[in-house]
Amino acid sequence: MSDIPSSAPILPPATLGMLGGGQLGRFFVAAAHEMGYKVWVLDPDPNSPAGRIADFHLVAAYDDFAALDRLAAECAGVTTEFENVPAATLDYLAKFLPVHPAAAAVAVCQNRIEEKGFLARNGLPHGPYAAIRSEDDIRIANAGLFPAVLKVARFGYDGKGQARVADRDEALAAFRQFKGEACVLEKMLALDYEVSVVLARDERGAVRCFPTVENRHRNGILDVSIAPARGSACLRDDAQEIAERIAAHLGYVGTLGVEFFVCRGELFVNEMAPRPHNSGHHTIDACVTSQYEQQVRALCGLPLGEPRQHSVAVMVNLLGELWYEGGHADGVYREPDWSVLHGVPGLRLHLYGKHHARPGRKMGHFVVIGDKPDEVLEHALKAREAIGIHGE
Repeated sequence: MSDIPSSAPILPPATLGMLGGGQLGRFFVAAAHEMGYKVWVLDPDPNSPAGRIADFHLVAAYDDFAALDRLAAECAGVTTEFENVPAATLDYLAKFLPVHPAAAAVAVCQNRIEEKGFLARNGLPHGPYAAIRSEDDIRIANAGLFPAVLKVARFGYDGKGQARVADRDEALAAFRQFKGEACVLEKMLALDYEVSVVLARDERGAVRCFPTVENRHRNGILDVSIAPARGSACLRDDAQEIAERIAAHLGYVGTLGVEFFVCRGELFVNEMAPRPHNSGHHTIDACVTSQYEQQVRALCGLPLGEPRQHSVAVMVNLLGELWYEGGHADGVYREPDWSVLHGVPGLRLHLYGKHHARPGRKMGHFVVIGDKPDEVLEHALKAREAIGIHGE
């Protein structure tokens, strides 16, 4: 928890600090501006999307203590949009001002070994796994774990730092390819589909969950989110209840994303994200309060907003390959033809203003909203095809 209590709410026109300059930070800056706050962004990339719209962009490393001192002097509270900001940075800032989420919660989420241990200790549903710190750990791992997925414990996202392994020999080869980094070896589960829950929790322990979302991935990267998720209401409610338990055990303050596998009708926690989540983008267009406004509210000690979803929504990610003819980096670089999207009923396009597109990089998304779930999904998938995203 932060060393500095937030006994009084932080009110506009106070300045808030954001660690990380990606699209999640950009949406936070926009939400904070609409609520009357100023925002300073700290990110080492001079072209970061959030930095480009912030009131001030500190171009510095996350462990640059001179920059951190300046951030602490100018801001009334600090948050993050990036789980790999060093926990030590959050701890340092917490000596001077409110920091949410706290370093201890972020530290659990940014290391897969810590994350799995947290789930196991607290009786939260998770798949069979083994912590891998050496080749010997692979040699003595339970044979029942195979086939499996080997994942680096830190800095893996969007399918990076992962390898499917059929047996011990493949696991050893993948571990060597990862240069002996600490990993988790996770049993490959019989997957029905994937869902996620985004919630906000304040310092008093009040929680507001957005409706559970159904997610489809392509090449390890989120492709389509359907909100609310289809399937049983019981499963959707159970996912929210588990996510709330996670937030409570973490003592979490802020916006939190929890990803689940659904396997033979059962829920298993896949990962936790101590920040707004890609599958919550639709909340900007389809909910009374967005996940980003909730992040502002939780940081500032304001009452959490109403998360009710007023429209059915389908979100589609737009990745960098769309900027290349043929979808490959050796193709001609050009802007996609956005005119094919703007005529789709209920479609809202969001582009992140990133400096350069590259295959696999999240460059934007669109959301289709409406009243009829089947119609909204049909319009979204047709728009996805029209802009040049093919296949499942």
